[in-house]
Amino acid sequence: MGREVEEAMQRSEWERVPRMKLAHLPTPLEPAPRLGEAIGLRHLWVKRDDLTGLAAGGNKARKLEYLMAEAQALGATTVITFGAIQSNHACMTAAAAARLGMSAVLVLNGAEPEDPQGNLLLDRLLGARVLFVPEGDRARKAAANAEAERLRERGERPYVIPTGGSTPLGSLGYALAVQELAEQSEALGIRFRRLFVASGSGGTHAGLHLGARAFLPDLQVMGVAVGEEVEWLRSKVLACAAGAAEAFGIAPAPTAEEITLLGEYAAPGYGVPGPAALEAMRLVARTEGLFVDPVYTAKALSALIDHARTGRLDPEEPVLFWHTGGLPGLFANPAFCLEEA
Repeated sequence: MGREVEEAMQRSEWERVPRMKLAHLPTPLEPAPRLGEAIGLRHLWVKRDDLTGLAAGGNKARKLEYLMAEAQALGATTVITFGAIQSNHACMTAAAAARLGMSAVLVLNGAEPEDPQGNLLLDRLLGARVLFVPEGDRARKAAANAEAERLRERGERPYVIPTGGSTPLGSLGYALAVQELAEQSEALGIRFRRLFVASGSGGTHAGLHLGARAFLPDLQVMGVAVGEEVEWLRSKVLACAAGAAEAFGIAPAPTAEEITLLGEYAAPGYGVPGPAALEAMRLVARTEGLFVDPVYTAKALSALIDHARTGRLDPEEPVLFWHTGGLPGLFANPAFCLEEA
């Protein structure tokens, strides 16, 4: 069976999965020549998933198209999700719920601030009910499940979405995003070999990995961990990719050896950018007029910059940075924008 036939069959299988249009697609594929010149790359491009259009934009819109479609099909009246206090995913879930006439409950870690900023301010504007719990994924998950049970007892139909929307179903949005990339790059006559993307809860990374196998088999997805629990994240990416492969008939199943995850750019920890990430924020702003956030995309971009400067990328090689959004996070952390390394 020819590769084109295999791709068509895979695309047909995935396109049968119910999907709710929430994102402005396709997102632009843009050159970044001045940033490329600054770091020694002649063919640097950016996939602008910060422009997906839902709320303040970002990668979660692609996942939510499938997750919210399932929620609606199940007759959900309320969606519940959880994450960090400046969670892009939580904010975009609240926006999707508002668009579909559902209520949203967001379970976020930490204490409630007196002056909400960034995504938390937008959560309030969107009408979401926000619950604050101690830090830790386990505490957030327990609180979300308890809230779901409370709502069921009142006769409502809650739908719980895990951190980042990182489920096999949610990752399908990014498997098909690679099909979109394949069509765009073919039209431009570009053949990408490496793609750099932030990896936080693992779903975007997992979907891109599966999509690359299906549509761009020569493309290596370079996931950049944004937190210190790298091996936990690797297992999460693999589990999400394997679950999607099983659910959607993708063979063979992915293995741990296939997953590329760079852990050395996460320090000093989740939500806190190091000097390299701060430099990346300034450099891309001052060369391309493009903003990256301190939690996710700045760390992914710092990995790309480091690979270029240390000769691990061929200067003539087309390289792609997948921008996953996060702009509101800048307004919650103005000191990061002003700090000079």
